[in-house]
Amino acid sequence: MSLRGTKQSFPKQFYVYLLTNFTNNVFYIGVTNDLIRRTYEHRNHVVKGFTSRYNVTKLVYFEVFNDAISAITREKQLKGRSRSKKIELIRNTNPTFKDLYEKIVG
Repeated sequence: MSLRGTKQSFPKQFYVYLLTNFTNNVFYIGVTNDLIRRTYEHRNHVVKGFTSRYNVTKLVYFEVFNDAISAITREKQLKGRSRSKKIELIRNTNPTFKDLYEKIVG
């Protein structure tokens, strides 16, 4: 059976993610519908701005959502948290602040 010419419909996923720099002292929180592409862009300084200026390239945390509204709401919630709460959130799932990029690209 060929799928050529048929339109596959996959549910879209959205991601809230946290990046940090080499010394884990600068944080960036973002939202995207393509975590691999967006992390690649940060790592390679494709877009000039905060993350390229402060070399914030290490993916240390992310969450997956089924709709953009929920992801944006969560992003705003995380941005409003204190630095210590952000660190606690990361440490709960990634205690050594390991770069998760290789994990998501497989």
